[in-house]
Amino acid sequence: MLSDKSVLAVIRAARPTFRNQNDKIAFVVHSSFLAAGYVLTATVPEALSDTALSNPSNDEVSVDHWNELNDEYAFVYANPEKGSKKVLVKCLVMNEKLLVHALSEGFSKPLRLEINVGDYAGEDGGSNYSQQFKNFEKLVKRIDADILSKLDGSANASSSTKSSETSDRTIQEIPEPVAGFGDPAGPPNHPSGIVYPPVPIGSGSDLFPGPAAGMYPS
Repeated sequence: MLSDKSVLAVIRAARPTFRNQNDKIAFVVHSSFLAAGYVLTATVPEALSDTALSNPSNDEVSVDHWNELNDEYAFVYANPEKGSKKVLVKCLVMNEKLLVHALSEGFSKPLRLEINVGDYAGEDGGSNYSQQFKNFEKLVKRIDADILSKLDGSANASSSTKSSETSDRTIQEIPEPVAGFGDPAGPPNHPSGIVYPPVPIGSGSDLFPGPAAGMYPS
C-alpha cells in the first residue's frame, strides 16, 4: 500500500516550484506514481502527442516543463516491475477541481478521479513541503485507491485472462480417444441372438480325427 511518507519524500527530493494550488495537487499525483514504482518516460509536450503510449522508448526523463501549460498536465509512466506497460496520466483543471484521467496501455477506458483542490492544497509553505498541503494522507489514499490499485488490478486481470485462454486452447488441442484403441476387449457381440460354435482349425489327424465343423469339442 502506498504511504503518504514515501510520496512526501519524492516531493522533497524533486524540490518543485509551484505556480499555484493546482500545481501542488498535480505534483502529488505525479509523485504518487513514482513512489509506487513507476518511472516517468514523458511529460509535456510529448505526453500530449498521439503516440504517447505507442512510443517504444522506456527511458526515464526529467520532470522539467511539467507545469508549463495552463490548466493542463500530462505524464507518461512505465513500471519495470510489471512488464513496462505504459500509463498516460492527464490532469485537467476545471471549476476549482483537478480531473485526473489515467489510461493504461491496451485499455480503451481511462480511470478517473476528481479532486477538490481547495480540500488538499495548503498555503504557501516556502521550502517546507509538508506545509504546502493539508489532508495529505487522505489525498494519497484516494490516489492509491482510485487510480494506482485499479491499474494493478487491470494488469493482473489481463494476465489472468491470457493464462485462461492458453489453458482453454491446450484443453481443446488434446485429441479425443479413437474408438477401438485402448479399450478393454469385451464379450463378442451376437446381434442375431444365435451363438455359432467355432470352426476348429489345424486340430486332429488321421488317427485322432477332430470334431466336425459346427460341433463343440468334447
